[in-house]
Order: sequence, then C-alpha cells, then structure tokens
Amino acid sequence: MKKQYRKIVCMFFAAAFLAGCSEDYLDVTSRADLTTDQATPDALVIGVYGQLTEWDYAFSYLGITEILSDNADKGSSPSDTGGDKQELDQLLFTSSSGSFGAMWANWYKAIGRATAAIELTETYEGITDEHRSRLIGEAEFLRAYNYFFLVRGWGDVPLQHISLVDRVSKQEVYDYIEQDLLDAIDRLPQKSEYAAADLGRATKGAAQALLSKVYLYQEKWQEAYDMAQTVITSGEYGLETDYSVLWRASSENGTESIFEVQARGESVAHGVQQYSQTQGARGTSGWGWGFNTPSQNLLDAFNAEGDNIRRDATIIFAGETLFDGREVSASVENPMYNEKAYSSANAGDGDGDKNIRVLRLGEIYLIAAEAANELGNTGASLSNLNIVRERVSLDPVEGVSGDALRQAIWKERRLELAFEHDRWFDLVRTGQAEAAMQANGKTFIVGTHELFPIPYNQLIQTPEMVQNPGY
Repeated sequence: MKKQYRKIVCMFFAAAFLAGCSEDYLDVTSRADLTTDQATPDALVIGVYGQLTEWDYAFSYLGITEILSDNADKGSSPSDTGGDKQELDQLLFTSSSGSFGAMWANWYKAIGRATAAIELTETYEGITDEHRSRLIGEAEFLRAYNYFFLVRGWGDVPLQHISLVDRVSKQEVYDYIEQDLLDAIDRLPQKSEYAAADLGRATKGAAQALLSKVYLYQEKWQEAYDMAQTVITSGEYGLETDYSVLWRASSENGTESIFEVQARGESVAHGVQQYSQTQGARGTSGWGWGFNTPSQNLLDAFNAEGDNIRRDATIIFAGETLFDGREVSASVENPMYNEKAYSSANAGDGDGDKNIRVLRLGEIYLIAAEAANELGNTGASLSNLNIVRERVSLDPVEGVSGDALRQAIWKERRLELAFEHDRWFDLVRTGQAEAAMQANGKTFIVGTHELFPIPYNQLIQTPEMVQNPGY
C-alpha cells in the first residue's frame, strides 16, 4: 500500500480522468468517460488516497486548521507572510485568502475521485465481490473524511453528486457522511485482517472512529459514546505506553494508529509533499521554513497543567537536542517549532517520508469521555479521561462532573491533540472560540468566523452560490 501510494501511474489516472481543469473546483465528478481499459478500481481508489499527500496539506491545511487557532503562530520571519498565513494568524482573512481555495478544491477533488471510483467499481467485471466491496468501502470512508472537513469549515455546502452550485443544509451533509461511514463499516475489514502489503488502507475501525467523531460534532452523544466504545473494546488498538514516540517512525501504523496518511517507503519518494519542511526549524542552522510554530499560549497551557511529557513531545525548543541527537541551534529564527511534524531521517527534504496521524485511540478515549459526561455518566467519563492522563503521568481528575468535567475534557483535548489539525474546529463547536482568541490577543467575530468564506474563485465560477455571512 505504501508503495502504491506513490505510483505515478495511479496519480496519472486520477489526474487525467478525474481532475479536469484545476480551477474548476466542484466539477470533478464522474462525468468523465471512464472505461476498464483506461483505469481500474484499485488505481482510482489509490488516487483518492494520493490526494492526501498533495502540497496543499503542507501549507494551506496548516493555515486553516492550526495557524488560525490559539495553538499556533504564523512563524517564519516577520517579513514572510507565507501568502495568506499572516492574515490567517491575525484573523483578518477574506474570501480571497488562498488557503481556503486550495483546501476547498483539494477536498472536492478527492470527493470527485471517490465517487468516480465507487461508480466504476460497482460494475467492474475483473474483480471478486469481496474485493469490490472493500474498495467501495475505502472510497466511502475517504469521501466522508473529505466532506467532514467541508461541513466543519463552511457549514452548508454542495453535495457534489446533486449540484455544483446549490448548498444543502449542514444536517444533510452530515446525514450523507453518516450514510457513507455506516456502509463503509459493513464493507471494510479490521486492521488485523489486512495483509502487510495493504497496511494503511481504511479499515472498519477507521470508519467507526471517524463516525464517533462525526456524531460528537453533531452532539449526538449516545451515538458518539457507543461508537467510540466499539472502537475501544474491539481489541484492534491500544495506547502507546510512551506518548513521545507517537510521531516517530517506530510507531507508524502501530498499536494506537487507527488511520494515518502513508508516506514512508523503501526510498525517498513523493510522500506528503513538504509537510515536514514547511514546519522545520528556520535559519542557517535549521532545516525548514519555520511556519506553524507553537504559540506562547499553548506553551503556557502545557506548563499550567504540569504537562511536561506532552509539551516536550509536541514542541521543539531552540537550543535543545532532539531524541535522535540532532542539535537545534539556539540561533534558529523562532523559539519553538512543531515536533509532531519532525522527521528524523528526512527533516528538510521536499518529499517527506513522515506518516501523518489522522485518527488514533487517544482521541477516541476523549470522545467517549466527552459524550459520557453529556449523558450524565460521570463515572465512564472520568474513567476514559483519566486513561489518557495516566499515560502522561498526570494526576487523575476526580470529584467533578457537569460543566467542570466538560472544561477538563476540552482542556485535555487541546493538550493531547495539539497540532493534529482539530483545534480551530474544536474551538468553534464548543463555543470557546471568542474567549480563546481574545485570550490570545485576537478578535473572533461572532456571526462570521464560525464559518470559512466561500473562496472568491469559486464565486467567480458560480456567482449564484451564496457566500457565508460577513464576507
């Protein structure tokens, strides 16, 4: 699977037959004339996975998931705006801010690829029914994953198979995501049932984990709790005993991993293009561009909790020596960098070799904790929360319930999942965004910043599409 991720032929199929004009953001459905002598189901499904390795995930993605939030600053040098990264950092973004357009296009292209893969696979004659069903499940999982970003970012969005212009309600989008994931759960094997060559493909557990998160964002507490518990008790996953190894090569696709973007291979290849490089230490003695740096606000949060283990696994400090012996000069441009993006073997290379963790068991425990608290099941909530805290040698949370426990869980999500690309969405969904951004010296505009702007280029193409409020 990891070799297949980067096979040029697979990317060629996806690009040539699905993408069309690169600026035609939504018009990447299956209208292209696909035949069995042009592409195979396997090639098209790999093309959907391949979208996860594109340059957009190394820069634009950082901007609209972390740099927006109180976890991160733009970084780099003061004079380097990073395109729109400075305006994102200052919450001064507009519909012309390029990161929104890049990810909007990326996610819709991935959805188009997934739909085309499903349609071809359903009638393709050269594979077994078991293989057919699994490939459809993989594509459904990936389509749901991409729609989940769109609905969290923009709210009402077009369902591509229905219209390229009309935005359906947020609830309709969530219903479609749920439908895809429930079907994928029925079709996909467990992680342990895959052959070694297929390591990294979407699994039943990945679909269940993502569905628990989808339920969480809709405040479907019972469903979120039940699905999270299904993953926890499946016997397929376990917590890494040492939090600090979670982002190292030794733990890729390991016991805690539920789904991650595959990048490492036998030789340096495309990988996740420049993900490590853009976030690496900057300066004559550094190895990267220095963007998406940990904020003082985040450092203060770690220190206030006495959370040294997760702090030191998340943040590279100027002047420290890393786990692999690399010395970080005290003269690098920024005082802190994102250690979760660091690759020991391939630190500053453009073609990265680092797997990017997307879903892992630590988060599923916190989903179960939050949902249980909202259901009034304080015992189950505390148990799941404290499992996560025990791993990093923090005292258990005791004697609290209701709102006090809710606040403790939200804090735990921040510290456990920092730089895993959910912080902004968590702030918005929990209603913390205005206060959190004010505490970080930035102004969150209530009624506008809860949603991203529809990209300017999309509105030029489809002027009848309705813009979000305030843009």
